[in-house]
Amino acid sequence: MTARFRPFLASLLLCATLALAQEPQGQQPPQPPAMAAEPDPENLPYTVEIEPTGDDALDAALKAVSQLVTLQESSPTTAGGVLARANGDRERLQRALQSEGYWAGTTKIEMLGGTVGEPGMLERLEATREKPLKIRITADKREPYHIAHIRLRADTAAEQAAVDEAGAKPYDLKVGDVARAAPVLAAEKTLLDRLLEQGHPLASVAKRETTVDHDRHTMDVAWTFAPGPVARFAAPDVEGMTRIDASFLREEASQIEGERYSPERLERQRQELMALGAFGSVQARAAKRLDEAGRLPVTFVVAERARRAIGINLAYETNYGPTVRVYWEHRNLFGHAEQLRLEAEIARLGTNGGLENSTYRIGGTYRDPHVFGLGFGPQWNFIGSIWYLRERLEAYDRDAITLSALLERRYSRRLSFNFGPVLDFGSSGPPGGTLVPYQIAGVQFGGRYDGTDSLLDPARGWRVNGTLTPSWSFRESTPFAPLRVTASTYWDVFGERRTILAVRGTFGSLLGADLPNVPRHQRFYGGGGGSVRGYDYQSIGPRDALNRPSGGSSLLETSLELRQRIWGNIGGVAFVDAGSVGTSSAPDTSNLRVGAGVGLRYFTAIGPIRADIAVPLVKQQGNSAFGLYVGIGQSF
Repeated sequence: MTARFRPFLASLLLCATLALAQEPQGQQPPQPPAMAAEPDPENLPYTVEIEPTGDDALDAALKAVSQLVTLQESSPTTAGGVLARANGDRERLQRALQSEGYWAGTTKIEMLGGTVGEPGMLERLEATREKPLKIRITADKREPYHIAHIRLRADTAAEQAAVDEAGAKPYDLKVGDVARAAPVLAAEKTLLDRLLEQGHPLASVAKRETTVDHDRHTMDVAWTFAPGPVARFAAPDVEGMTRIDASFLREEASQIEGERYSPERLERQRQELMALGAFGSVQARAAKRLDEAGRLPVTFVVAERARRAIGINLAYETNYGPTVRVYWEHRNLFGHAEQLRLEAEIARLGTNGGLENSTYRIGGTYRDPHVFGLGFGPQWNFIGSIWYLRERLEAYDRDAITLSALLERRYSRRLSFNFGPVLDFGSSGPPGGTLVPYQIAGVQFGGRYDGTDSLLDPARGWRVNGTLTPSWSFRESTPFAPLRVTASTYWDVFGERRTILAVRGTFGSLLGADLPNVPRHQRFYGGGGGSVRGYDYQSIGPRDALNRPSGGSSLLETSLELRQRIWGNIGGVAFVDAGSVGTSSAPDTSNLRVGAGVGLRYFTAIGPIRADIAVPLVKQQGNSAFGLYVGIGQSF
């Protein structure tokens, strides 16, 4: 028998499977559910059963394309309407079989003891007393077809090298695979994306050809790509700004000018404009053709946020008390996306019986991406802050003014470093004791890497941040250098963002000083929310002669948290925290404390609302029996 070939161009019948939910011509369009109390006597109610095929993906495809199924509840119809849907389903179900690789498969739709397509079916439906009408869909899928050959061609001989480079690495489609729709379309997208990443902004699929051999039960796939020329970015244009200085914004966007085109680089530049904080949205729009110089014009379309905002943050810990923080923010102070944020915070409200033992903080932060117009370039920011603090804590009392003036250098949207002077002037001492004046000056060196996929609810990636602050205490004439590094990682266990394993570790060390010569507030403490849950705030570590926390020279902390989506926006967590504080700058685990607990999460558009309860597993004198922690965002 001579082999018969059937060409399928362009659509491959592959996209059609999930885009078939339309009534056939001549059919009444779906109507909204009837609002009348009495049902329409002309409508014919029915039920549909799709017999399982043994292939879950095929079963889902058959159900998705069947209008008998999708319109069953939402759009009651007459006997003629039921038959019209069934006749349309015959072609749709056949395409669903083909999209899953069953090119020789057949389907049938049975009702009233017969099969749709038989003569006289409409008259039988109009006369039937069977209500609801029972409809049965069956599919004989037979053996799947497999890929026999894959060919990648370029539109011109000069472009073949680029196509060969795109296809040099695996693209999740190979000879022998089942001839299914989704992998073929996914492979096409992968190959096209690679051409774009190689610097071909106008790359396209010129032709897709598939040939099915029904005698051999195989399919050949051939693509012809038109890569187009390699191009670099032209000077970007920016549209949509109303209050932000246009020349400043174009300078920020011009970082990509002259660089070789890549979708990833264009997206990174879009995100950098968003990171200025002045915009509610930024869209990147690439031109459909190159300019006269052979470069790709790009336009960023921005939508500015409201210039001013106010807000309030609330948190609660049983061992620390409630915290209330209010802020006012200006997002474009002088026209160059400068941000001024003023804050006031009160914590430990009502702790130990009154407001006199509460902690206060008031001040502000100024962020300038223009760095006062000094010509540092768009990768630099200035971050200045000033705070007045009144702290009444378990470990110390403190009244102080702190200042910092940092320059931040962004190396990428994930990696940044900062440095600059920090000043701390005030007085501190043990709780309830005499406050001793101090003056500290230092230079902070900090860095941050954030490779996660979400700020408030990460599911994948790494996060690392740390600071080293060489300092000088004028009162004691003592140098010291606090070092603190925190790293966390997140693993999406099943790839569905429902089960997340999160791990965090923190290391701290006071370098170059004797502990008694370092003011109490510069020492390390453990316990409480953000540290070791289940233990009182600052309760882990060395203590003085009056059994008050006195702080240490080293810190070790770790947390393991399993986060699980339970139902809808509700989730739960189970966690274990551990930590220790030592008297030397080297890590010390002799006083290791471990806490464990569970929590609830309610997921909102701005992040999860958190409520955790934890108990100490290693008993500590005077510690509470449990800790309750409430806030916004994951614990880390």
